Amino acid sequence: MTIGTPVSTPFTAQSTALEVAAGIDLTGRRAVVTGGGSGIGVETARALASAGADVTLAVRKPEQGERAAAEIIGTTGNERVSVAPLDLADPASVATFVATWDGPLHILVNNAGIMASPEMRTPQGWEMQFATNHLGHFALATGLRQALAAAQGARIVSVSSAAHLRSPVDFDDINFERRAYEPWAAYGQSKTANILFAVEASRRWSDDGILVNALHPGAIQTNLQRYVTEEELAKLRAQSGSATASWKTPEQGAATSVLVATSPLLDGVGGRYFEDCQQAAPHQPGTRTGVATYALDPESAHRLWNVSTQTLTP
Repeated sequence: MTIGTPVSTPFTAQSTALEVAAGIDLTGRRAVVTGGGSGIGVETARALASAGADVTLAVRKPEQGERAAAEIIGTTGNERVSVAPLDLADPASVATFVATWDGPLHILVNNAGIMASPEMRTPQGWEMQFATNHLGHFALATGLRQALAAAQGARIVSVSSAAHLRSPVDFDDINFERRAYEPWAAYGQSKTANILFAVEASRRWSDDGILVNALHPGAIQTNLQRYVTEEELAKLRAQSGSATASWKTPEQGAATSVLVATSPLLDGVGGRYFEDCQQAAPHQPGTRTGVATYALDPESAHRLWNVSTQTLTP
C-alpha cells in the first residue's frame, strides 16, 4: 500500500464527473467500465469519453450497453465507445473478455455490482454478491494485468461503498454456508473486499506502474437498488449520519470514480479509499462515513488475494 500525505482535491460531494474530467486529456488512452450500461457506470464512461478516451462498456446485457454507447457518442462526439459482453458471476465470461482484449489498458473501472439481493448462488456455490462484486472483478483485473502493465501508468478503480462498514470479510464463512444469509452483511463484506483488493493489488503491482484505489460513490438512486424496498431505502437515509442527507445524481455519483481514474492529484497514490472526491478519514463510531481499519488491513488484503486465487483455480 502506498502511504503518505492524505490526498485533498478541490472537488466536493456536489461535483459532477464531467467537472472532475474537465481539462484532462485522455486521447490515446483506453478504458474499460464494467456495468457501463446504466447508473453511475454510464456517467463514468461519458466523462472518460468526453476527455478523449477509447471506452469499452463491459456489460451483462449487450443491448442495454449498445443503447448507452450510442447515447454517450451522441453527447460527447467521441465515436470510440464500444460494447463487450461480460457476466462477472461467470468465470467463463470473464475469461472470454480477457482473451479477446488486445493491447494496453490504461483505466479499468470495476463498477458493476449487485446490492442486498435475496440469497443466490453461482453454479460453483459462491454467494452471488461476493462472486459478482469481488471475485468477478478480481478475475478480470488479474487476467488483464499484462495489458495494464503495458500501459505504463495504469489505474484501476475499485467501486466500493460505505456499506463496507457493515461487515469485514468473514474468512471462516464467506459463502454463508454455516451462518444464516443476511443480504446486507453479504453486500458489506463484498464491498470490504473491494477495498482490500485495492490495498493488495497496489502492493503487488505498483512496480508495473499499476495503481489501485477504492471509493464510495455516495447514495444514488439507480437500478442497483432493485432488491431494496422503499422502506429500507428510507431507513438507509436515516442512518446516513446527516439529517440533511440527500441522494446524489448519477453525474455526481460518478465523480469520485472519475477522480480516481484520471486526476493527476492521485499520481503515485494507491491502496486508498475515497469518498466525496476526497481521501476518506478513518471511520468514527456512530457515523456512516470514513474507512474501516479492517478494510485497509494489509494482512487481510493478502489473505483475501490468496483465497480469491484459490477459489478461482479450477
